[in-house]
Amino acid sequence: MTVNNPSPSLYNVDLAPAEERKWGAFSIFNVWTSDVHSLWGYYLAASLFLLCGSFINFVIAIGIGSLVIFFFMSLVGNAGVKTGVPFPVLARASFGTFGANLPALVRAVVACFWYGAQTAAASGAIVALLIRNDSLLAFHQNSHLLGHSTLEVICYVVVWGLQLLIIQHGMETVRKFQDLAGPAVWVMMLFLAVYLIVKSGTFSFGSEIPRDVLLEKTKDAGVPGEPGSFAALAAVAATWITYFAALYLNFCDFSRYATDTKTLRKGNLWGLPINLLAFCLVAGVTTTAAYAVYGEVLLHPEAISAKFDSWFLALLAALTFAVATLGINVVANFVSPAFDFANVFPKHISFKRGGLIAALIALVLYPFAPWETGAAHFVNFIGSTMGPIFGIMMVDYYLIRKGQLNVEGLYHENGEFEFQSGWHLNALIAFVIGGLFSSILPTFTSILPDWWGTYGWFFGVAIGGGVYYVLRMRAAPAAAALQK
Repeated sequence: MTVNNPSPSLYNVDLAPAEERKWGAFSIFNVWTSDVHSLWGYYLAASLFLLCGSFINFVIAIGIGSLVIFFFMSLVGNAGVKTGVPFPVLARASFGTFGANLPALVRAVVACFWYGAQTAAASGAIVALLIRNDSLLAFHQNSHLLGHSTLEVICYVVVWGLQLLIIQHGMETVRKFQDLAGPAVWVMMLFLAVYLIVKSGTFSFGSEIPRDVLLEKTKDAGVPGEPGSFAALAAVAATWITYFAALYLNFCDFSRYATDTKTLRKGNLWGLPINLLAFCLVAGVTTTAAYAVYGEVLLHPEAISAKFDSWFLALLAALTFAVATLGINVVANFVSPAFDFANVFPKHISFKRGGLIAALIALVLYPFAPWETGAAHFVNFIGSTMGPIFGIMMVDYYLIRKGQLNVEGLYHENGEFEFQSGWHLNALIAFVIGGLFSSILPTFTSILPDWWGTYGWFFGVAIGGGVYYVLRMRAAPAAAALQK
């Protein structure tokens, strides 16, 4: 749709409703292959596999989690198809025309953390290949810079720069890149699994990994319960769901380019429950086979491929994993902050400039490497901050507005979404209360039980969304009286 006389402070060509909708089911499917088929996605899946303790437990926990992910992504995805607007613009309906900058900046900062984490993982695959050379291994061990080896820093900066090249030509380039990157890593993952199964001479789903090894590897996982227990399985499902917390917010950045909701549903069905479960099973089989071959639990695929006897195969694996990880970074952690930062100052920050800001922040974060913690712990901590935002937005769109939204009004300062001088106090109150229980109290105090943080995102969704609904319902009679 065309927006008539939009406010300059709320509009630019990147934030406008999508007019060209060329993304078919395959492109939507590859949003998810690019999102999960990365070194970090594999690392998380392999870590959760150990927590399940058996194949059947893993299927149950990941299967249930993937169905929940499909449901939530359908909610935000359908909103994107119907309105055609990106996440920070959709957030104006609940947070206000200027208040939407708050959730946009939260999502952008989270993306910067993930951008750094994924870039570090991709560069790590290159490092693992290079140190097969004795001279580079010596350089890696003896030269250090910014708290890392100098070789790691060089590879990080190179990979960081390559990602900027991908985005220079806009969203169509992103679509074409992810259409190649997603299937490529599937091929390499299957090759890795078959290679290790043949080399080990066995095909199993975890029975070869001794119990004492599982306990040792999962003792600092950041989730409650021993491997295979109900508490551990619930934590696995919750962590898997929380892993997608950022994309629950900004999936509409992509779904708005889909041709229709039927196309979206088809792409989501194949890309989420079916693809996610299959990918996780391959990760589990590969982890088990690697233990049988090398006698140790290897959670990082680049660590496995670096052990290949063939230098060519190791090179092929390293490049494939690195490219796939670039895919998720562009899809999940570049596109969103590009829109989010552009939303703050539309007249001065374009899509490309917003993405460059995110990339620069990730570069500054590298010396501190906050992502170098347990996979589950990092995912739950980062994800918990976004739960209240998702709850508020979905309650507003589906329960308050019944899926009917005045899209043009989202681009006008003095209109329906002005609320209190551009800020919606009900949403801000709900966000603060939800954030208090989802991330602040469980992270910085000992008031809540230890297991609370594992489910922080869920508490954020429920409490933030619940408080917002109550406040809106209480305000409705007063608003009706004023109109009379």
